[in-house]
Amino acid sequence: MESKTLSQLQEYYKQKAKERGFDKETPQDVLLFMTEELGELARAIRKNLGLMIDNKEKIYAIEEELADLLNYLLHMSNVLGLNLEEAYWKKEAENETRKWK
Repeated sequence: MESKTLSQLQEYYKQKAKERGFDKETPQDVLLFMTEELGELARAIRKNLGLMIDNKEKIYAIEEELADLLNYLLHMSNVLGLNLEEAYWKKEAENETRKWK
């Protein structure tokens, strides 16, 4: 599979959101769905660590949950009209000026 830039992924997901009927979601909608996905990631990590989990719901692999979160991050960026790749590099440049240790 050919690697894509973050901007290409964002454009790809814009088309998929339209095809899947997600293109009318509000930032609030996306944030709530993203929060649910974060909970699913937490459950997957708990399962992976052998911690107690509720077995009533299907628990997916960590990789799948991370991919779902990425989709929602791309979707939120599109809903808000932001270029996630530009925002990432701008923030990373700011982080480079900070002391971390």
